[in-house]
Amino acid sequence: MKNLSPRHFLTASGLALLVALSPAIAQQAVAPADEAQAAANDNKPLAAPESNARKEQVMPETFADLVDQVSPAVVNITTTATVSTPLAGGPQLPEGSPFSDLFREFGFPGFPQGGPEGQGPSEEQRSNALGSGFVVSAEGLIVTNNHVIDGADEIEIEFFSGKTLPAKVIGKDDKTDIAVLKVESDKPLPFVRFGDSDKARVGDWVLALGNPLGQGFSASTGIVSARNRALSGTYDDFIQTDAAINRGNSGGPLFNMDGEVIGVNTAILSPNGGSIGIGFSMASNVVSKVVDQLEEFGETRRGWLGVKIQPVTEDIAESLGLAEAKGAMVTDVPTGPALDADMKAGDVITSFGGSNIKDPRDLVRRVADAPVGKAVDVTVQRDGKPVDLQITLGRREIAEGGDSTDSKKQSENPSDIMGMSVVPLTPSLAGELGVASDSKGLVVQSVEPEGAAADKGLSRGDIITEAGQRPVTSLDDLKARISEAKDAGRKSLLLMVRREGEPRFVALSIE
Repeated sequence: MKNLSPRHFLTASGLALLVALSPAIAQQAVAPADEAQAAANDNKPLAAPESNARKEQVMPETFADLVDQVSPAVVNITTTATVSTPLAGGPQLPEGSPFSDLFREFGFPGFPQGGPEGQGPSEEQRSNALGSGFVVSAEGLIVTNNHVIDGADEIEIEFFSGKTLPAKVIGKDDKTDIAVLKVESDKPLPFVRFGDSDKARVGDWVLALGNPLGQGFSASTGIVSARNRALSGTYDDFIQTDAAINRGNSGGPLFNMDGEVIGVNTAILSPNGGSIGIGFSMASNVVSKVVDQLEEFGETRRGWLGVKIQPVTEDIAESLGLAEAKGAMVTDVPTGPALDADMKAGDVITSFGGSNIKDPRDLVRRVADAPVGKAVDVTVQRDGKPVDLQITLGRREIAEGGDSTDSKKQSENPSDIMGMSVVPLTPSLAGELGVASDSKGLVVQSVEPEGAAADKGLSRGDIITEAGQRPVTSLDDLKARISEAKDAGRKSLLLMVRREGEPRFVALSIE
């Protein structure tokens, strides 16, 4: 693996992406532990001894009791996959070469093993990779990262006792990088349970167990360094920890001092592929919901609201007369559940299912966790007043891919206002911009480099369709909205701007 800067997340393949902690490295012998330590209570999850379960955490004298208690539920995972590699010394044929069929027909070395069409000969080889996981039911359900088992032909689970069992995939979710496996055992297996990751506080002690660098069972300790970290995914909610996590720890558990799993070790930030004290574990409150769905359906079934949203900034909140810059602002309502319930662009979603919404990320997670096909109470702020809606959610996996319309670009007798020049959108301009001929609004012709519009990212070709949450079709309309905002004592005016078919709200200063 090549060295990358500290700002890169490392993968098992060495790419600068989300770190996959299970390297494709040669399998190494793992020293079996005492068989007696694998004995389990058939009906109860493993938990920390009473002495460790304290309301106020203090520096523990040892983590040994906690490790002894939970380690029988932690497993090493070995995967085997078949990969094709070019044969050294064989002829390399250009793409589409007719000779590839000839060599394959007459059995040229390498081609009978399935050399790709139009390429040189190749041979199949077996590749092993290692990772970690943990048992969450006495019946043999195991949780790990999706990237640990993705593409595997065979999966073998090694328990703390040294016993090995084959596993099959029950379900996997690439959006949260979680997979659920199942082993068949003739007796109940020791297991652990999920804790409430929302109760974890920065500074709390944590214990990471797993199979770092293929060395076998290993424990490391540290604290919760930060919470609610987002790396690259829609549903990311990572706990950051300084407990040593390395490649091969992927899919392993992060325990609190009560012996509950509060995270699944997934990623590291590192310049060299090794631990530098910045590791990330997907929060258990995200993982447990995914695991439940994968166990029940073999796939995820996330709720779908059917809106496009953006954050509520301080200036947008001020322009709308909101007390706080919280919630999620609706920029577009394509065909879907929200449109059916009469949600409108410009609404600010402040509550979903009885819980206040902090920001768009918060809304996305709550919607995803909500049951598909059931009505949910949603409160929006509209025209300065709260409006209650009931929305029956669709399923995101089915609905994904809907889009909206409208777009941009050009000129004729421009008028200067708020640091930009605009002209009415005519049918001829609409044709040049590629939007519907009956579209209405104002087209931005130019933007002053030091003006208010430039500060907010407006550019030539943008189409302003609303100002002050009311349609604008002429310069007089826009001037009237500015006057109304000033009369109301506001410092900014909220504009709906469309660019390349994507709507967004922008609050421009009118001082």
